[in-house]
Amino acid sequence: MEIFERNDKRTHYCATLSAENIGERVTVLGWCQRQRDLGSLIFIDLRDRTGIVQLAFDDNTDREIFQKAFTTRSEFVLCAKGEVRARGEGAVNKNLPTGEIEIAVDEFKVLSQALTPPFPIVENSETNSETRLTYRYLDLRRPDMQRNIFARSEITNIARNYFRDNGFIDIETPILIKPSPEGARDYIVPSRVHPGCFYALPQSPQLYKQLLMYSGFDRYIQIAKCFRDEDLRADRQPEFTQIDLEMSFADEEDIIAVNEGFIKKIFEDFMKLPLETPFKRMTYAEAMERFGSDKPDTRFGLELCNISDVVAGCGFGVFANCVAAGGSVRAINVPGGAKMARKEIDSLVEFVKTYGAKGLAWYKNAEGGASSSFAKFLTEDEVTAILEKTGCAVGDLLLVVADKNSVVFDSLGALRCEVAKRMGLIDKSKFNFLWVTEFPLFEYDEEEGRFYAKHHPFTMPMEEDMDKIDTDPGSVRARAYDIVLNGTELGGGSIRIHTTERQTQMFRTLGIDEETANEKFGYLLEAFKYGVPPHGGLAFGLDRLVTLLLGLEDIREVIAFPKVQNASELMSKCPAPGDPKALEELCIAVNLPEKE
Repeated sequence: MEIFERNDKRTHYCATLSAENIGERVTVLGWCQRQRDLGSLIFIDLRDRTGIVQLAFDDNTDREIFQKAFTTRSEFVLCAKGEVRARGEGAVNKNLPTGEIEIAVDEFKVLSQALTPPFPIVENSETNSETRLTYRYLDLRRPDMQRNIFARSEITNIARNYFRDNGFIDIETPILIKPSPEGARDYIVPSRVHPGCFYALPQSPQLYKQLLMYSGFDRYIQIAKCFRDEDLRADRQPEFTQIDLEMSFADEEDIIAVNEGFIKKIFEDFMKLPLETPFKRMTYAEAMERFGSDKPDTRFGLELCNISDVVAGCGFGVFANCVAAGGSVRAINVPGGAKMARKEIDSLVEFVKTYGAKGLAWYKNAEGGASSSFAKFLTEDEVTAILEKTGCAVGDLLLVVADKNSVVFDSLGALRCEVAKRMGLIDKSKFNFLWVTEFPLFEYDEEEGRFYAKHHPFTMPMEEDMDKIDTDPGSVRARAYDIVLNGTELGGGSIRIHTTERQTQMFRTLGIDEETANEKFGYLLEAFKYGVPPHGGLAFGLDRLVTLLLGLEDIREVIAFPKVQNASELMSKCPAPGDPKALEELCIAVNLPEKE
């Protein structure tokens, strides 16, 4: 290894060099992508964050330098100086931005040597994700991963600049906060100076950003780190980043307009695409009825059709009994689906079972004759009525679920997306934005026998539903709104409660008594006494936003050091057991469950 000195500082990044630099003396720094030994010629592809430039060593190169080039291997860290020259006749690489030129090296240093990497540092690696994440620092050297991280940085900067230009103030809120009794599980942090007491890591800056509105800042923005101790999926991480904002003296229209402007700005500056605003809107009730989801993908049809009225009292007990018990029978008509093989239909039956459905009834309206799992239990008139209501023509496939509404919506909502994928019905070039509004304020947990806040307990109910909070909370709609892109929730928000009376009523409906409310949220209720402006806000999931804009499937591809399915990080091997001395200082005893 050689010493990196002051006069070794780069003059150019690798891929910024071009034919315009021919004749210039330059210094470049980076990693060896590959070395090619042609006997009297040696070529090294030098890589940095911008791309690759070719280093050339030939008969005119000093022998000591030539020997160092000969022993250079992949991922050695190099400093090279020399003159930019045109490549020889027939040696131009049209697939490389720097393909017309090379550097004739006359000074050369190996700043650091490297072992052979466990996988090639190339684009579109087929290396399994476990190996990539174990050696994440190597994975991040790959050009496609670097582009993802640069894209994230650019989108974050667009957000900061856009909201600053629209009067928002960037304010940091605490990471160590008071544990909350509502929402997902908190990550808990013990306090050494307050034995037996704990902080929580914030699931969002919710209460602090509301308090900033009480403090008169009027418009707040933060690129906020958030934490939730919940089961992971492809689009979730235990720690994630929000573009978090709040506005005073604002209603839904103001907040929606500002955020549509933000998305439009991203599309203009980053995607280089025009975007039509305002976005379409749909109530929660309509979204569930039509798509079985509160975040519907509207790039394709396959909408749900309620056939409960047609099959009520029919001869097929699965349908009739379900309607009689207060459930529903709904169907998806798949145009051209009759060509689907029975084996594939059976796989769809298994698919809906993962969403709680007991089964999937089907009617294959094939040209050579219909076949069905349920038609034999119905009269001819009943079958005809079902086909007419669903629009099931010859060549189509009807898929039906009968159950309680929550199961029907969950299973058919997922099924329509699965069928669309399998049949190639999704236009991946489309960006369909949608606002879903008027969410339920509460949802009922049958196991615990009580209501929970659908979003959080600080959401304002709709004015016309105020009188139902105490008598019929399940029917109360919230002044809440989610922004959805291609079937993924990008962000959500609401107008907030800003009076003691309404907040106390909300806590009471949620089963939070006065003593508990004061213990957990006393500072918020105290602040209500000193003048609170009407306010509301929204938070975007930055990780999800970048993932969707780049057309990726997994948010780990846009996070530098992500966690895996069990919330661990493979590279650093975290989490890890606590140091016994540190645990003693924290007054913590570890009581592990016995292994079976």
